[in-house]
Amino acid sequence: MQKMKFSVSLALWASVLIFGFCLTTATSADSGSIDTVEQFESRFVDARRVDVWLPDGYSASGPALPVIYAQDGQNLFRSGTAAFGGTEWQFDETIAKLVADQKIRPAIVVGIWNTQKRFLEYAPEIPVNSLPESIRLETIQSVTKHYGASAGADGVPLGDSYLKFMVEELKPYIDEHYNTLPNRADTFLIGSSMGGLISIYALARYPDIYGGAMCLSTHWPLSIEENRHEPADAIIAYLDSALPQAGQHRIYFDFGTETLDAWYEPHQSKMDKVMASHGYVQGKDWITMKFEGEPHNENAWKKRLHIPVEMMLKTE
Repeated sequence: MQKMKFSVSLALWASVLIFGFCLTTATSADSGSIDTVEQFESRFVDARRVDVWLPDGYSASGPALPVIYAQDGQNLFRSGTAAFGGTEWQFDETIAKLVADQKIRPAIVVGIWNTQKRFLEYAPEIPVNSLPESIRLETIQSVTKHYGASAGADGVPLGDSYLKFMVEELKPYIDEHYNTLPNRADTFLIGSSMGGLISIYALARYPDIYGGAMCLSTHWPLSIEENRHEPADAIIAYLDSALPQAGQHRIYFDFGTETLDAWYEPHQSKMDKVMASHGYVQGKDWITMKFEGEPHNENAWKKRLHIPVEMMLKTE
């Protein structure tokens, strides 16, 4: 297995001094290898860890690869770091098997770790701010009550700041340091729950940057305590106004029918009408799937991860 080697250059040392990047040597994963930036400093959001998974056969001088930017990065590759129940998505094994079966192209996966401000960073800022203040505060306070004050008791969403971090800092860094295909057609997003929400929001806000979004169990209601329609309707209305017309993007949604996922079908049905109105065709450049009996957890998402990945990276 070939591991990424970094040459010590003036440009690299400048990035370390200015942005505080702390590069480790590549470590082995179940498949491929992982480079880690322990503290990726940002002008827009709190510093966080970023893992860059490189598939077997990756080479700085070989074929350039597409990139998937994945939310909740600690849950992707190793059970020892998985934040929710110790269950990893097995992202590396999934891609390796699909490549071996000649179903997809190899890809780099950038795992962006969440922080204590996860909810606020993943909250779509424009539609959330459009809500009446009482509803916005009640919704955010329900999450604060569930996860603790670190979720953001002040009620100020940070979704646009998080997207600036991804677009203006993280993506340029990845494209500079790795052998990537930087164009829109080869740049994808993935996330589950609130991670799915920020992924579709990112595509709507930056349609020239991202060519596809994979949204598993998208948490439309925002609230943890009740299935509120006001936040979901505001988000879907914003997407109706901002989503690019079909032709250059691919979008995947899914949901289960148990636990939190039991809330999602009526909201997803509204979003599906938006997709059709923008010219997306189910089974072609857009997929919505329902998984009977599946709950809202990492194990459920792990089991169906191969479906959206194959949709985005399928070989021609």
